[in-house]
Amino acid sequence: MKKYFSLVLFAHSIFALPFAMIGFFLGVTTTENPFLWQKLILVLLCMVFARNSAMAFNRYLDRNIDAKNPRTKMRDIPAGKVSANEALIFVIVNCLLFTLSTYFINPLCFYLSPIALFVVLFYSFTKRFTALCHLVLGLGLSLAPIGAYIAVTGHFALIPVLYSFAVIFWVSGFDIIYALQDESFDREENLHSIPSALGIKRALWVSIILHVLSAACVIAPILVAPQSFGWAYYIGVIFFCFALTYQHLLVKPNDISKVNKAFATTNGMASVIFAICFLIDTFFRTH
Repeated sequence: MKKYFSLVLFAHSIFALPFAMIGFFLGVTTTENPFLWQKLILVLLCMVFARNSAMAFNRYLDRNIDAKNPRTKMRDIPAGKVSANEALIFVIVNCLLFTLSTYFINPLCFYLSPIALFVVLFYSFTKRFTALCHLVLGLGLSLAPIGAYIAVTGHFALIPVLYSFAVIFWVSGFDIIYALQDESFDREENLHSIPSALGIKRALWVSIILHVLSAACVIAPILVAPQSFGWAYYIGVIFFCFALTYQHLLVKPNDISKVNKAFATTNGMASVIFAICFLIDTFFRTH
C-alpha cells in the first residue's frame, strides 16, 4: 500500500477533497435531503478511487516521458518501484471501485460515472496535442463539488456549479505555474503546455487571469444567494483570494525556485481553509 500511495501522491487529494465537502454539505443544508454517514463515506470513497485512477493512469501513460525528464526520472515506474503492469491493474481496480461506489449513491451518479472517469483519465493524453491540458485537469477536479452535491440531491444546481468553475480556473492556473519547471523539456519533446507555447512570462499572465476568474466564482455565490452566507464564509473568500495572490508573489518570470511551495503548500492551505470557513458558516446558519 505504501508504494501505491507513493505512486498516486495521496496527499494531492487535498486540492479537490475540501470542495467535495463543500458540495456535499451544500446539498444537505440547502435542500430537504438528510445527512447520511453512509452517503458521506461513499462520496469520500469516490474521491479516493477517482484520484487514484487519474494519477496512476497519468504515471502509467507518461512512464517513458518521465524517464527522460531529470525532474521526474525517479518517479515510481521509471525508478522500478512499481511496474507498468502493476500501475495499470491499480487503475482498472480503482475505476471499478469508483463505479461500484456510485451505484450505491443514486442512479444519476451511477449513470454519470463513465463520463467522470473519461474526463479524469483523458487529461493524461492532452499534453500530447493541446496546450489547454491545464484546463482539462481543472475540469477533472471540478467534478468534486458538483458530484458531491448530486450525490446528496440527485440533481444539478447553480451554486455548486459556480464552485466547480472556481475549481477549473484555480487548478488550471496553478497547474500552469507547476508546468513552468518543464518549459524547456516540453518544448524539446514536442509536448504541449501553456509555458512551452507562450513562455514563462506570458504563461504567468494567463495563470493570473485564471485565478482572477476563480476568485470571482467563489464571490459569485454571495451575489446569487446573499442570505445563505455569513461572516465565516467572507473570511474564507478573503483567505482564498489571498492564497491565489500569494503564489504569484512567490513565482516570478526570472525566479521559479519556489514553484513547489506555491503549488503544494499554498494551494493546499487555500482549499482546506476555504472549506473549513464554509463549514463553520454553514454550522452557525443552521443551528
